[in-house]
Amino acid sequence: MDWTGRVLELHIDAVGHGGVFVARSEGRVVLVRRALPGERVRARVTEDKGGSYCRAEVTDVLEAAPDRVADACPAAAGGAGCCDFSHVAPAAQRRLKQEVLAEQLARIAHLPQRIPVAPLPMPATPHAGAPAGGEGGAEGWRTRIRLSVDEAGRAGYRRYRGSEVVADLRCPQQIPGALDGLQDTVWQAGADLAVAVDDDGRRHVVEIAPPPMTRAAHRRSGRRGASARRAARSQRRAEHIVEGGGSAVQRVDGREWRLAPTGFWQVHGAAAQTYSDLIREWSGLRGGDTAWDLYGGAGVFAAAMAGQVGPAGRVEVVESSSQAVRDGRDALVDLDGVRFHHARVGHALAEFADGDGGARRIGGSPGPDTVVLDPPRAGAGREVIGALAATSAARVVHVGCDPASFARDLALYGGHGFRVEELRAFDGFPMTHHFESFALLVR
Repeated sequence: MDWTGRVLELHIDAVGHGGVFVARSEGRVVLVRRALPGERVRARVTEDKGGSYCRAEVTDVLEAAPDRVADACPAAAGGAGCCDFSHVAPAAQRRLKQEVLAEQLARIAHLPQRIPVAPLPMPATPHAGAPAGGEGGAEGWRTRIRLSVDEAGRAGYRRYRGSEVVADLRCPQQIPGALDGLQDTVWQAGADLAVAVDDDGRRHVVEIAPPPMTRAAHRRSGRRGASARRAARSQRRAEHIVEGGGSAVQRVDGREWRLAPTGFWQVHGAAAQTYSDLIREWSGLRGGDTAWDLYGGAGVFAAAMAGQVGPAGRVEVVESSSQAVRDGRDALVDLDGVRFHHARVGHALAEFADGDGGARRIGGSPGPDTVVLDPPRAGAGREVIGALAATSAARVVHVGCDPASFARDLALYGGHGFRVEELRAFDGFPMTHHFESFALLVR
């Protein structure tokens, strides 16, 4: 059974994980893009691999939900994967995310909590004319952008679940002015562009050479083709600074980081400060304590915790990116109690296990009082959480950018005697289905 190309008339039942909406037809689940719960729509099936479900995209809205608005993103309306919630009123976007988080927590972690997904403030210091202050802004918040270049040399966004480039830069997420003029330049075909607007309002543009990709990978469709292209793009490639410099200035709590425009930093202009404030609130650290910051990046959370443990305490940061470790060491050079370890978290925890009753330590420091971890989208997983449970940590602050992985990880903590004391979530990615979740776990 292959329904690809078939047009279905559907009633949308609910929001699903991953930016889709759930409907049913002839006993099968249909995952529909750009719909809303309660709507009646026509949708064309775009992908069907058989089995119990297929994917579809709305072609006509027959009965609209009250929260539907005129599409705010021309690029997404043209098929780009940048804004999957740009047809939804901003407050309703957050309610949908709340529903997804509640469903994942209840089904996977057996936690009945329903917590709001809070808006982030707009940056206090305007970037390139962005509005300052206030909360809940769904536009003009993104300070780091990754673009792709098509065969004609035009910059744009990748098509949803595809490799084709949609050469339209009209996306409302971006800080005003971030992409000005880029549509007028002919770039190297197959290249990527990294754009960053830093806390001084300076724009940095880096052209990244095309990946060394085989013809077969170019031609291959579906998940295998996408995986091959992602693997090629993850390889080290030549970079050319087109505008700005090699260092983008970012600040949290008055401390300055100088980062490569291609490196990692929270893309929402207010996220790094907001999340750092929460880590400080939840850590429970006192002078002389020891904290671990796992998947610690350039040390934003480590800097917050270093102020709490003081000169007699320790903060051990584990990060797999060598560039982030270098940037973090430079930014925190004055904090003698902060040490960076360049390693994968799972490997580091195994390596730093000593023989004294299975206790785990890093760098010879005492066992941790508090552990903060911000794993990638796949989550921390059984091995890492089991290793943390073998430490002396009484508090864990766990950060998740995918609600399903986040819920799976929370369920694993429960098996090791931790309980969830508090949960929060932030809309760090307006116009999309993505958001950040935080859990404070204690034992």
